Amino acid sequence: MRPADDEPAEPIDALPTGAVGGPPVGADRSTLRLALTVGGLVLAVLLGFGLGRANPGPGTPSAASAAAATSDHTHAPGTGAHDHGVGTDQAADSGAGGFSVSSGGYTLTASAVVFGVGRAGEFRFQVRDERRRPVTRFAVVHDKPMHLVVVRRDLSGYQHLHPTMAPDGTWSVPLTLAQPGVWRAYADFTAVADDGRQTAATLGVDLVAPGGYAPRPLPAPATTTTVDGFTVGYEGAPEVGRALPLRFTVSAGGAPAALERYLGAYGHLVALREGDLGYLHVHPVATPAGDPVTFWVTAPGPGRYRMYLDFQVAGVVRTAEFTVTVP
Repeated sequence: MRPADDEPAEPIDALPTGAVGGPPVGADRSTLRLALTVGGLVLAVLLGFGLGRANPGPGTPSAASAAAATSDHTHAPGTGAHDHGVGTDQAADSGAGGFSVSSGGYTLTASAVVFGVGRAGEFRFQVRDERRRPVTRFAVVHDKPMHLVVVRRDLSGYQHLHPTMAPDGTWSVPLTLAQPGVWRAYADFTAVADDGRQTAATLGVDLVAPGGYAPRPLPAPATTTTVDGFTVGYEGAPEVGRALPLRFTVSAGGAPAALERYLGAYGHLVALREGDLGYLHVHPVATPAGDPVTFWVTAPGPGRYRMYLDFQVAGVVRTAEFTVTVP
């Protein structure tokens, strides 16, 4: 207890050894505990603040990462910086996408989904965010801010298109559905939010070409095929949950074809799974011209897949198609 004003204070030499400047021996123990508790809380808050500054959360880019993302190149109007890391070009995500019109907070809204068979039309759509606002900022990924893949549900009629965007966020592209049936359109993009966050997504929507639908059986698995006089083959076999290389070669008349860069690479590979039409889009590793075009592929599950290899020679893009069975 504190001494009364008319009582002499306890002399210093009455304090225990080492307690100079500390509380009197007779101090209230509950007051001591309260002081220690408050001090500990203050220290914890200060330490937490320091650690938070040293380790920003995943949604808070550091100044260094922001500078790296925007250096060495520029982007077209309406687009944003994106990751140029090697890992994004080598292995596809282990999970397939394109099952839904909504994913990652974004929704695909199409103006029309019915097309006359064999008649040229225009496919128009918007990507909207969680607040239903049209998205107008997209990262340029492999030379384009939007990749649109269209295929009939029997995996025939593959098309790889690149729509253009109007200022209001409406994408449009000429489209012809050559055969009747239900088709699947995949919008493959990376959206840039107001705060700079980037979200890669693949949204899918069904398109309809009315008429009698006679599905074609999937061709038998093979590792070689021909297209417009070019022989295309590959080595390797994809496995579930394991990234493995597939190496493609293109030749003409027994000699390697002079492949040209298409969308910044010597080839692009799309794989679709039979049944649910799960979507994979894979880009090759960087290799010198003339070497096999190599993709690291992870199969998301067993089943039969149709692979579509886009390649360019003499300014013309062609597509080689393969069926592969993943056990």
